Amino acid sequence: MTGPLTGVRVLEFAGSAPTAFVGTVLSGLGADVVRVDRAPAAPEGARPPENPLSRGRRSVALDLKSPEGTERALALAEHADILVEGFRPGVADRLGIGPAAAHARNPRLVYGRLSGWGGQGEWAGRAAHDLAVLALTGALDADPVTGTPVPPPTAYLSSFAGGANAHVHGLLAALHERERSGRGQVVDTALADGAALIATLIHQWRAVPGNHTVTDAPHYTFYAAADGLHLAVAAIEPRLYQNLLEQLGLTEEDNLPDRADAAAWPELRALIAARFATRDRAHWVKLFDAVDAGVAPVLTAAEAAEHHQLAARGAFVEVGDTVQPAPASRFDRTPAGAPGRAPLPGEHTDEVLAEWAQASR
Repeated sequence: MTGPLTGVRVLEFAGSAPTAFVGTVLSGLGADVVRVDRAPAAPEGARPPENPLSRGRRSVALDLKSPEGTERALALAEHADILVEGFRPGVADRLGIGPAAAHARNPRLVYGRLSGWGGQGEWAGRAAHDLAVLALTGALDADPVTGTPVPPPTAYLSSFAGGANAHVHGLLAALHERERSGRGQVVDTALADGAALIATLIHQWRAVPGNHTVTDAPHYTFYAAADGLHLAVAAIEPRLYQNLLEQLGLTEEDNLPDRADAAAWPELRALIAARFATRDRAHWVKLFDAVDAGVAPVLTAAEAAEHHQLAARGAFVEVGDTVQPAPASRFDRTPAGAPGRAPLPGEHTDEVLAEWAQASR
């Protein structure tokens, strides 16, 4: 394995998608990630789909409800740098693999707990789906200009962009602190923590009136081309907005409403929409590719992998027979290698148990 986390051992307990994303991110940075799957192991040769949330790690099958399974899990934790679990609060402790048991075997372990609402409060054991988390944390607060709630975003905003990424940051910060203290600690992250944090922009809207992105403005929305395909327009700055109008062929002779007047937005949006509807998306893509106007096509996942900008970044890679997002970030001295394929559940049980038992912390 290559990358800045080469040599770091991560023990991941299979469970929620956000927890799996944490493992995928750490693996992409070069960590040796071992996932504990529920026993029994999958039949030999029955390869799973090339799931990006399973790639780049090895798998151990353990029955955590048995004393033997618990002991084997703690034996692995004894040689790990980071442990990640996404059970509901209290479950890991009942299984005998909670922080107290793990730290008794490995005081240097960074123990990561990722849950929906965190380990405190009346909602600690409740389900925490993305929309509810975003609503409660203020991330869907009403737009300060229009007074309407922000439209619900895609489902990974609190789970991945908020909670899981915040958890990765916390784990790495604790790993760094361990170099000074020689001691591990519990890193407790809630999806609600991350959602509240990424909603910092909304708090900035409140603190600095007028300095925000309006979600239904005619210069910050979607438009359909003649073929029914869409383009996103994010022409916030005056320069971008002027370039947008020029490429659309809209001039002063068209008597355009002032975009600073929110009351005129429906009229202005209709004029822009009518112009976009005159040509297919391919025409507009070619036109706006040559000028900075804050315009981008709304691409499918397959189309995104082929876009020249993302291809130049190497933003997607082939894993097995599928194209998937590549690890991020880019490192000039310790570049990360290509992600490995998703393992069979329990595929590496004997290998990992023997290898980690011989390793020294």
